[in-house]
Amino acid sequence: MLRRILAVLVGLITGSVCITVVEKIGHALYPPPAQAEAGGMEALKVYVEQAPFMALFFIIIAYALAAIVSGFVASKISNNGKYTAAAICGIIFLLMTIYMMASLPSPIWFWILGILVWGLVFVGHKLALKTKKI
Repeated sequence: MLRRILAVLVGLITGSVCITVVEKIGHALYPPPAQAEAGGMEALKVYVEQAPFMALFFIIIAYALAAIVSGFVASKISNNGKYTAAAICGIIFLLMTIYMMASLPSPIWFWILGILVWGLVFVGHKLALKTKKI
């Protein structure tokens, strides 16, 4: 039981790190205004409405990588062959994603991809099953 809880926690942490790293790359290529980076929600809303496609697509790429990595790590650590830990990571990230999309003006394509991409935790789970057990 403790191992499965740890699996979910580590899966969430590694997924969060992936999101942060890829979003930092996206921000380097498509910098948001200083007000948005400082945490001003109104400035962030304006930026999201006017952001170029690739600036938003980097977020989807970050979510996709995070989904695969968190599903892989959670499944590897739980070490029981079941997809439960990966699915819990995906559900938690999905809920956080929906909250963020509801908070900011997001285009419909972003909503669709933002929701669908978290299914990639199962790809991470399958990859974990194909590699050696830890």
